[in-house]
Amino acid sequence: MTKIKDLPKIELPREKLIKYGVEKLTNAELLAILLRTGTSGTNVIELAKLILKKFDKAKLVNLKVENLKDIKGLGAVKACEIVASLEFGRRILKDKKSVLLLSPKDIWQELKDLRGHKKEHFVIFYLDTGNQEIKREIISVGTLNASLVHPREVFEPAIKHLAAQIIVAHNHPSGQTEPSAGDLEVNKRLMEAGKLLGIELADHIIVTIGGFYSFKENKLIDC
Repeated sequence: MTKIKDLPKIELPREKLIKYGVEKLTNAELLAILLRTGTSGTNVIELAKLILKKFDKAKLVNLKVENLKDIKGLGAVKACEIVASLEFGRRILKDKKSVLLLSPKDIWQELKDLRGHKKEHFVIFYLDTGNQEIKREIISVGTLNASLVHPREVFEPAIKHLAAQIIVAHNHPSGQTEPSAGDLEVNKRLMEAGKLLGIELADHIIVTIGGFYSFKENKLIDC
């Protein structure tokens, strides 16, 4: 048996999570973090793999403490922690709905809280191949210009979230939907960066209380 302390530091689950992010961990490594320690003769990662081998995804969803009692060395405390973590995740995701973004109007409706804001907010929607939202982030607050919105700040999260495409949007406090010179410059830089990285800039949308402006519909984004 390989002792967990004998593994290279970067292969230890907690250290790996801190350095690379939770998305890079296997299911066994995630479970190992919950377990914290292994049992006599079995290190924590091997113990996690044993549990995952015994219970497939369908069984894990409804796992009970009593289901874990046959795992050698797995006490009541660890069993409760596993079951509690699964239930917590289930409750968090219970009311989560995937947002499907297909049109500029969809974005305008999603940003109703920013339409009339007194400061410009630059928002990125990270999407999968089916146009479903993976995540959204506000990249900057303030007058939009090329130095404030750098392609690196936009596309680093896109790579992290494994996004296939992005939609960018920002509000105009003035109420005017037409793009400014700064808007056009930012749009050009993001479009070029997206092509290099293979992450499509699907649209760039300006939103106001009264309406919206789509760069794609106005042929300012290559389709």
